[in-house]
Amino acid sequence: MTTITIKQILQALSHVDDPDLKKDIVSLGMVKEIEVSGNDISFTVELTTPACPLKDEIERACRNAVKHFVKEAENIKINMSSRVSSVRNKSEILPQVKNIIAIASGKGGVGKSLVAANLAYGLSHLGAKVGLLDADIYGPSVPIIMGLKGSHAQINEQGKMIPLEKDKIKVLSIGFMIKENQPVIWRGPMISSAFKQLINDAEWGELDYLIIDLPPGTGDIHLTMVQHINLTGIIIVTTPQDVAIADCRRALSMYLSENIKAPVIGIIENMSWFTPDDAPQKKYFIFGKGGAEKLSKEYNVPVIGEIPIFENLRSNADEGLNPIMQNNAASEQLIKITEEFARQISIQNSKNSLAKI
Repeated sequence: MTTITIKQILQALSHVDDPDLKKDIVSLGMVKEIEVSGNDISFTVELTTPACPLKDEIERACRNAVKHFVKEAENIKINMSSRVSSVRNKSEILPQVKNIIAIASGKGGVGKSLVAANLAYGLSHLGAKVGLLDADIYGPSVPIIMGLKGSHAQINEQGKMIPLEKDKIKVLSIGFMIKENQPVIWRGPMISSAFKQLINDAEWGELDYLIIDLPPGTGDIHLTMVQHINLTGIIIVTTPQDVAIADCRRALSMYLSENIKAPVIGIIENMSWFTPDDAPQKKYFIFGKGGAEKLSKEYNVPVIGEIPIFENLRSNADEGLNPIMQNNAASEQLIKITEEFARQISIQNSKNSLAKI
C-alpha cells in the first residue's frame, strides 16, 4: 500500500492558481493544516477575504487537483477559511485595522452614504470584522441609515470614544455627539480636527475593514485624510447622470494627481436603472446609461458594480434596517457588489505587497 505524503499533496495543489492573484495557492501560503490518515486527506485553504466570490471555484480546483495527482486519495476534506490581507504598516495610525477604504463622490445626492453602509453590512454578513466611520461632518446621515438615530457615543476610562454597534458593525459619527437637527457650522480647520479625533480618539479595536463615508466634493477633509492616513484605497460612487460624472472626474483627477496619488480601487454606479415590480423584465434608465463605464475607460479604474433603484433599499435606509437580511433581489445585488469590492481590495493588496519586494 502506497503512503500518501504531505509533499505529494502540496505538489498537487501547486497546480491550483488563485484566479485574481495569478499565482499558485501553495507559493501564496494559502494551504494550511494538511493531515493524512491512511487514504483520507484534509487541509485548509486560507483565502484573502471571507467575501471571496471565487471560493467555490478554488475549492473545486483543489479537489480536482488532488484527485488527479494523488490517485490513492479516497476521502478529501477541504476547509475553506479566510484571513483578510493587509499591507498596512503596524506602526501607522490604527495599526489594528487591516484595510481602510474611503467611499467618495464628487457630487452630493448620489447615494454615497447608503453605498458605504451597505458595503459595511455586506462585509459583516460575510464574516468580516467591520467598522463604519461617518466623516460627512456637515451632513451625517449614517445614524439614520444604521438605525442609530438619537444614540450617543460613550467615552471610556482612557478618554476614547466607544463606537456604537449595529449587526456586529462598529459605527461612529459626529451625529452621535450633537443634538438632532443641530447644524454643524465649522470652518475647515475645525472640520479636519474633528475628523482626526474620530480616527485617533476612538476605540476601534481589531478590524478587517474600516469604511469611511466621506463628504461629497474635494475639500479640507479629503486632503486631511490622504495626508493623515495610509489608505488601502478609495471607492468612487456616481450615478449615470452626466452632471454626477463631471464631478466624479474632478474627484478622480484629485485622488490620482501627482501630488496625492491615492489608490482608487474602483467605481460603483448607483441608481443605474429602475425595474417596476409589475414588469420585472423591463429596465428604465432614468438617469442615463453607462456613466461608470465611461469613467472606468477614461481613468483605467474597474467598475465594482451597478446598483439599480430598489424601493425597498430606500425604505430600509429610512427605517434603519439591514437590507442584506431581506433575502430579495436587492440583497443579492448588494452581496454580489460586496464580494467584488473585497476581491478588488485583495488584488490591490497583492500588487502593493509585490511592489515592496
